[in-house]
Amino acid sequence: MASERVKRTIREHLRRSGVQINGDRPFDVHVKDEAFYDAVHKDGLGGARDAYVDGLWDTEQLDELTCRLLRAAVAIPHANRARLWIGQLAGRLTNLQHGGRGIRVRRHYDLGNDLFTAMLDPLMTYSCGYWRDATSLAEAQEAKLELVCRKLGLGPGMRVLDIGCGWGSFARYAAERHGVRVVGITISERQLEYGRRLCAGLPVELRLQDYRTLGDTERFDAVVSIGMFEHVGPKNYARYLALVRRCLPPERLFLLHTIGGLETSHAIDPWIDRNIFPDAVLPSAPQIAEACQGIFVMEDWHNFGTDYDRTLMAWFDNFDRSWSTLRAVYGDRFYRLWKCYLLTCAGTFRARAHQLWQVVLSRDGVPGGHRSVR
Repeated sequence: MASERVKRTIREHLRRSGVQINGDRPFDVHVKDEAFYDAVHKDGLGGARDAYVDGLWDTEQLDELTCRLLRAAVAIPHANRARLWIGQLAGRLTNLQHGGRGIRVRRHYDLGNDLFTAMLDPLMTYSCGYWRDATSLAEAQEAKLELVCRKLGLGPGMRVLDIGCGWGSFARYAAERHGVRVVGITISERQLEYGRRLCAGLPVELRLQDYRTLGDTERFDAVVSIGMFEHVGPKNYARYLALVRRCLPPERLFLLHTIGGLETSHAIDPWIDRNIFPDAVLPSAPQIAEACQGIFVMEDWHNFGTDYDRTLMAWFDNFDRSWSTLRAVYGDRFYRLWKCYLLTCAGTFRARAHQLWQVVLSRDGVPGGHRSVR
């Protein structure tokens, strides 16, 4: 059991963030089991999230609690700091995202189409919406897909490659609304099965394929990657971009839509790695810029990371409302795990600790310059 000194230390660090133990504000921490302190002392915020999933503590606003902790930049001391630097060292020394490890992240997307159907918008778009003029999740996701199409200048007859096509939302939208032909690739069998039904009757070809196996002879009028670059890994960024370049004729565009980190890293948060997205890494702006050298001209960089906060909160609301039908399949522990994932991520974007970038890249530079679209 944690000593009184350890308890005092944790309480003091929380107070520096404006958070109290057993306080009366919605973002305060309510301890249900003293083992909470041991978990935090052992593994910091990761231990706190594990303890939350185990039901050792609770709060009414997990998203706002996370935001306040991050905005205050208070690092709760813990014993297992080695896990952080071991993950970073492994990312530096080895290629954690080589082709053979793809099955690990595929487990997330293969959890169940019933889960994602309940949580996402009608088009099944599992990436940040664009909320500038939207009042609902469906509107925000359609606005994002339209934004992508306009940034790429899509028009009838163009052939477009969608790397990491998910359940086919972009492919369907672009084919229906802009008359393009789409080739989408995914490594998830469940996504492929659903996406083929979603896009039936449209000029859309969805494949079960790793991006590394794209042939050297395939050519496209535009390439898009929405929410997939987080799985590429720093050791593969330049190779990935070079492959995309080979797919494009001169002066054509590639749109890269990705979550971004404020600092260069070689591994993701250990809790997210263990429980949600194994082997994912959030690129930093310098990493993207360096990888583009000699490969692409950067035409536009658009940050609307605060929109991810609202997107994640909408996903949680949908998930929460649908839980009565999902519970028998996934179980109560999964509810707290998924709630912790969605709400702590919302708080992270609210605190501006993570960003959402859309980067427009051209193969050889757009003659006369590229006109930014918002």
